[in-house]
Amino acid sequence: MRPRRLTVRADGDLYGYERALARSGLAPVAGADEAGRGACAGPLVAAAVILAPGRRGEIAGLADSKLLTPAAREDVFAAVTKRALAIGVVIVPPAEIDRVGLHRSNVAALRRALVRLPIPAAYVLTDGFAVAGLGVPGLAMWKGDRVAGCIAAASVVAKVTRDRLMCALADEHPDYGFAAHKGYITPEHTAALHRHGPCPQHRFSYVNVAAVAGHAPVGVLGENVGTGPD
Repeated sequence: MRPRRLTVRADGDLYGYERALARSGLAPVAGADEAGRGACAGPLVAAAVILAPGRRGEIAGLADSKLLTPAAREDVFAAVTKRALAIGVVIVPPAEIDRVGLHRSNVAALRRALVRLPIPAAYVLTDGFAVAGLGVPGLAMWKGDRVAGCIAAASVVAKVTRDRLMCALADEHPDYGFAAHKGYITPEHTAALHRHGPCPQHRFSYVNVAAVAGHAPVGVLGENVGTGPD
């Protein structure tokens, strides 16, 4: 929920929400986001970040991870991991996503990443999905990774962590090109799926993987299919 008398200037920058919350006595502020929701292979990665207060917490080049080049993401990741007050990361394997379901896995991963923060947050900002059960107030923000610095930082941590994992999985499963498409649905990935069948890193509850595996999907038709990075 939004605290009373919280005012964020219309021309505010990426750190406006954190500053406004701090003025209301709600600090530190944690941001949380995930990467890999739309992929049909590989883990889902959730991250939570608390940035330092004031100018110390401003990271040069920080933005929504999807708007950054891979090189820029690596630079921002290095800065965030060096200067953030606290970081929590959770990795959800494909089998757990298949067993629990995508949305429940997603929200649970965000909650677990926030709980893992070594410094307790006074307020939580999340990208897209509300996370209950944290014991502190929070706000789910539409495209939060573009308007709140702590969420943008979490998006970068989640994305870089997951990309590195997918590159490692490419060495274990060289037939699928994971290093290039990171498990998202591309023509090359689809062709590899049809040529080799799914591997243990694929999400069998996704319609396209289930079809190739020769059985009906666990989830609702179309629920678990993504077409690009998130």
